[in-house]
Amino acid sequence: MDEEKDLLGEVSSPQVLRQMSMSELNQLAAEIRELIINTTAVSGGHLASSLGAVELTIGMHRALDSPRDKIVWDVGHQCYAHKLLTGRSKEFATLRQYEGISGFPRRCESPHDQVDSGHSGSSISYALGLAMARDLEGEDYTVVAVIGDGSMTSGVAYEAMNQAGHYLPANMIIVLNDNEMSISRNVGGISLYLSRIRLSKAYTRMRSELEEGLKTIPGVGKRIFSVFSYLKKAITNAMVPGVLFEELGIKYIGPIDGHNIAQIDETLRGAKRLEGPVLIHVITQKGKGYGPAEARPDAYHGISPFDPKTGKVISGKGGRNFTEVFGEKMVEIGARDEDVIAITAAMKLGTGLSEFAEKYPERFIDVGIAEQLAVNLAAGLALGGKKPVVAVYSTFLQRALDQLCQEVCLQKLPVVFAVDRAGLVGNDGATHHGYFDISYLRMLPEMTVMAPKDGRELENMLDYALSLGTPAAVRFPRGRDEPVMPEKNDPIEIGRGQVLVDGEQVCLAALGRMVGLALRARDVLEDLGVSTSVVNARFAKPLDIDFWSEVTADYDLVVTLEENTRVGGFGDALFEALSDAGIDVSLVRIGLPDRFIDHGDTEMLLKEVGLTPEGVAEKISSLLEG
Repeated sequence: MDEEKDLLGEVSSPQVLRQMSMSELNQLAAEIRELIINTTAVSGGHLASSLGAVELTIGMHRALDSPRDKIVWDVGHQCYAHKLLTGRSKEFATLRQYEGISGFPRRCESPHDQVDSGHSGSSISYALGLAMARDLEGEDYTVVAVIGDGSMTSGVAYEAMNQAGHYLPANMIIVLNDNEMSISRNVGGISLYLSRIRLSKAYTRMRSELEEGLKTIPGVGKRIFSVFSYLKKAITNAMVPGVLFEELGIKYIGPIDGHNIAQIDETLRGAKRLEGPVLIHVITQKGKGYGPAEARPDAYHGISPFDPKTGKVISGKGGRNFTEVFGEKMVEIGARDEDVIAITAAMKLGTGLSEFAEKYPERFIDVGIAEQLAVNLAAGLALGGKKPVVAVYSTFLQRALDQLCQEVCLQKLPVVFAVDRAGLVGNDGATHHGYFDISYLRMLPEMTVMAPKDGRELENMLDYALSLGTPAAVRFPRGRDEPVMPEKNDPIEIGRGQVLVDGEQVCLAALGRMVGLALRARDVLEDLGVSTSVVNARFAKPLDIDFWSEVTADYDLVVTLEENTRVGGFGDALFEALSDAGIDVSLVRIGLPDRFIDHGDTEMLLKEVGLTPEGVAEKISSLLEG
């Protein structure tokens, strides 16, 4: 690399790329890659996928005119180079930090970010909607959806392609970033040749004229055209890997080398000239340019801060995290019960199921990024006498609400949901926080909703959930397991909580990770002279009214604490249950506000919303004084 030249510093907008030579663009790619590695080493983030999309991003921005042309990033894992090329290089050091730039596209950050991306499979739908709106307005610009091969396992992507093939919008391009396969010899050269022909206006015009001409031959024209069409389809099926897309009405181009900037630029410019929607199949290497990420792209997909020289993750506090507790418990359960089946949606590593999958491969199912399928499949397994456990992040379980309702709860099927990343998850921000699951799960008839105060209770709740024989969810947070009063290990009873500490004036009823917070808030309140009880709620649904009427009686104030939106959460559940039973208590709900919460360190975000010992104690003191 030319050390004296800072090409990235010269890129104030993507338009500058058109004035650069190919050698300069390749140097720019190296500079971008180096900055991404050094920044994520400090902030953590989605490293491997962003490294794999550097040249692809440069090539697209060179061929397109963003933000007039619209680039829609699916999920956004690959968007770091995009951020650097669209005026955010000086802010890049704040990536994923509190009040810094997001690790995903954000409309409020830049006009180049078309949507707030975070969940898989939606980019083609967005792009189709933008293209249709453009056509209705009589405007003329190109819309590009960039979607990874993993996201193509999401059913909504195929629904969108089916609709695009029906509507046939011009200047709508789907860039399929395939970072799992290399360009194979049997299709690479011939496919690239066919793609070049397909990009030619002359070829398209000639084919159309030939087809029309064949039809006009007296007597035998239609029969010859039929044979011609059959042969064309047979040849396409044999030689072109994009038959599925062609059948949907989408022109297929590729595979092309996603690390060849000139080829990407040329292909996109050609695709813009074609009629109807086009899919460009691009082959990239995940983790490109950084040895550790190339060798272990799965481990470096979403990475914590690390040493950029060695790639070794910088260790945080000791002890297991909740995901590890879950994974180890599943291995134990799997050893004693051959009917237990573990299901995940492309998150084997993220949900802690790697060891289970290795030990019991016939009882492990990864459905890809298809949460609806995961839940529906679990229902079928339950109907077949199995005991499915669906391990899923809270934010992604939202995508399968209909299946939760119709396929599982309506039929009272014994499916257990291990709801990981419940509550605030930190630096991934609003699209990944899991603060709605209590609200949407507890509204479903037959569903049991639990939250453990620590890892030991998580283990017990998993055993209990599997023993119920009805739908059950166990929600637990991201982060380290910090044992909370381990001597308090009372058996779990349906709907009943656990009194941890007795007091006289205030009752703190806390759920999940908030139990530890409640105990610390109690210490602050006791120093202020406020006698406080702490109850580990354990259940958000059902609630044993006899238990709760007894433990909330005769207090000046009952306060619920939860890491869920207050709207429809545990606090609402307890208030409703007591009210329905005719029990009058002064109850205050403390939880997450009715708004989306941005990214940042989890402790900072909890402080922002008042979920700290001091914040809780201050609120309670002001209420008692008022």
